[in-house]
Amino acid sequence: MSDRLVTIARFPDYIEAELARQKLEDFGIKSVVTGQNASNMYIGLSAVAGPELQVFESVSEEATKILEAEERQ
Repeated sequence: MSDRLVTIARFPDYIEAELARQKLEDFGIKSVVTGQNASNMYIGLSAVAGPELQVFESVSEEATKILEAEERQ
């Protein structure tokens, strides 16, 4: 069974997305930030989505809980 990537969060800018990616890495969860090039080229246009953080589906629930706990602090 292959594990697919799923989006667990969207961010207004690349820096916030990268900080979240690093947080997950600290917990041993591999993740990737996608869409940063498009959002950097079109800053201010609501039609272009910001960077997204993606993880393997098998760890998405754990990753979401880690980010939510971080947000509450």
